[in-house]
Amino acid sequence: MAWFRLLLAGLLEVVWAFSMKRSEGFTLPVPTVVTFAAMIASFALLAAAMRSLPLGTSYTVWTGIGAVGAFAAGIFFLGESVAPMRVLAAALIVAGIVLMKVSGEA
Repeated sequence: MAWFRLLLAGLLEVVWAFSMKRSEGFTLPVPTVVTFAAMIASFALLAAAMRSLPLGTSYTVWTGIGAVGAFAAGIFFLGESVAPMRVLAAALIVAGIVLMKVSGEA
């Protein structure tokens, strides 16, 4: 259950990052509310996951999901660059998350 909470927390991190971008500096009310609601839920789920998962694993996986997810959202929804070096960087983040998960720490 902790891993499910952590995955959901990471996905909500993508939601708040994307909605923050769409809020235009917190000047648009709906994306601003979505940003803060998703932030609170993401932090709450991360905290719940950390009850049974190590700090390093939890935080690395959470930020990794958020970073790669925001990268993908930027490409698919905002027309951001798909330059090979950016894709390689995202792939290395995913590799780090996988290594963290299979390290046997949790």
